[in-house]
Amino acid sequence: MKEIVLKNKVFEKFITQDEIFDIVKNIAERINKSKILNPYFLAILDGSFIFASDLVRKIQIPNLQISFVKLCSYEGTKSTGKIKELIGLKEDISQRNIIIIEDIIDTGNTLVEILKTLEKYDVSSVSIVSLLLKPDVYDKDINIDFIGKKIPNNFVIGYGMDFDENGRNLPDIYKLKNN
Repeated sequence: MKEIVLKNKVFEKFITQDEIFDIVKNIAERINKSKILNPYFLAILDGSFIFASDLVRKIQIPNLQISFVKLCSYEGTKSTGKIKELIGLKEDISQRNIIIIEDIIDTGNTLVEILKTLEKYDVSSVSIVSLLLKPDVYDKDINIDFIGKKIPNNFVIGYGMDFDENGRNLPDIYKLKNN
């Protein structure tokens, strides 16, 4: 499908599933080459669940563990600028090398909140991986260690990302038409 309609909004295909596969493979290869020891992947729900699943299956580092934390800041197609923590971290992650998995980073507000949460733990290191980055709106001074693809400031859905909980199941990534 070149275009889809969700809740009276038109989205056009932006990144194909083949390109997504290549992006994920490339990120995994870079993480594998980094030789991060004892990694603890922390996936940010809901949007990153498909990306996290595909990514960790390609990681070849021993003693890998993964958990999830749910934070949200979107209502419709706009970020509220306020982060609501919905599910918190329960595991002991002290002395672990944390790798945060994000589906998309735009303003960076979610990153600020998760990094504040991680300050409470005695972690060895924190790395950040994001499938997509919107450099035009990213306004934080936080290094993103592994970036899959930089994109313009378009609202996107598919491959786990949604518009009001719709479109997560799409294998391709679509952008809002006439954004």
